[in-house]
Amino acid sequence: MTENPAATDGVAETLRERINTNQPHTARIWNYWLGGKDNYEVDRAAGDQIRQLHPGIGDYARADRLFLGRAVRHLVTEAGIRQFLDIGTGLPTADNTHEVAQRTAPESRIVYVDNDPLVLAHARALLTSTPGGRTDYLDEDLRNVDRILEHAARTLDFSQPVALVLLGVVIFVGDDEDPYALVRQLMDRLPSGSYLVLSHTITSPAMPDVDEAVKFWNEHGTPKLTQRTPEAVARFFDGYELLEPGVVSCSRWRPEPADGPEPEEVAMFGGVALKR
Repeated sequence: MTENPAATDGVAETLRERINTNQPHTARIWNYWLGGKDNYEVDRAAGDQIRQLHPGIGDYARADRLFLGRAVRHLVTEAGIRQFLDIGTGLPTADNTHEVAQRTAPESRIVYVDNDPLVLAHARALLTSTPGGRTDYLDEDLRNVDRILEHAARTLDFSQPVALVLLGVVIFVGDDEDPYALVRQLMDRLPSGSYLVLSHTITSPAMPDVDEAVKFWNEHGTPKLTQRTPEAVARFFDGYELLEPGVVSCSRWRPEPADGPEPEEVAMFGGVALKR
């Protein structure tokens, strides 16, 4: 279902040679917190250190994944979305975007974008699809908007609505790079009826341990990240129609009844918005 060379054995081997196993990496640590096996001792050590500084870190990693599932299910079942551009995919785990979407709408088309070598080496796990749909993968950086959209157009029809998924990825774009303009560039190229799904680590006086964990990460890990306040995260949705309940803790975005009356707030905020 794809022509992307990232799935070939030779390219995968080359990508593995690019992986630095001596420095912790965010995608691998995230994988560790979610119970995955695609990580190294250096990632587990850093992940445990961060968890000591911020014991709830694993909870917000899980909350972000559950937010993805709830958002994608809503867009497929309630909004009729059949196309997804998921940038900053991360390592494949359970219930990736294409699995959630195609479970309900087998004809859904998904393009994943990431530039992390370990993620790309595992691209084959993502490059699966139902017979009626399609899944593809691009080796590209979030900042390269033109190249992303040019290649994604081979799989997605940009005359029809697309859901742009940016989960935990804009945190790696510094303020000096104008992350708001970057998201706007992507959304401007999508037609009316498209959606923005975005999550972001926050900084808050109520969660000082998060700031300590981020400080540790930026001193020891890669890539560096930028925290933003909940209000600054909400700015990414300016000009679009936010779905209820707005920009909130990912754990509190339309939780399932089994999640209890009000799930614990986590330091990952997200929202979903419609482009009119």
